[in-house]
Amino acid sequence: MKVVRFESAESYEPEKNWRRVSLCNQSDISIEHFVKAPGHASPKHSHPNAQVLIVLKGKLEIWTAEGGAVILEEMDTAYIDGDQEHIVTNPLKDEVSVGLDIFVPGRSFDFWLKKKELLNNK
Repeated sequence: MKVVRFESAESYEPEKNWRRVSLCNQSDISIEHFVKAPGHASPKHSHPNAQVLIVLKGKLEIWTAEGGAVILEEMDTAYIDGDQEHIVTNPLKDEVSVGLDIFVPGRSFDFWLKKKELLNNK
């Protein structure tokens, strides 16, 4: 068994007020807690890992070319196929949104640090 304490878990901000915390970072599964500032959107991106996104607080909008934009409310989930381009946005104007990303197989926690070109081209 491996225990991760939230307060001492590895974390970083890919962009200002977009915080990610690694709750599980294994080769077969990884789980990341994230906080998105009001109005924040990730760049359009994809990764080979399948992703399940769970909204813990607030609302999140998920956009894919195939499905368009869908708003998720607290405790809603979305499954995103591996290699499917997507954008995750906090549509709220005055409130942070919080979620969990589960990746199978696990992805490297420094994904966004390695994707600086996407962040710089938003």
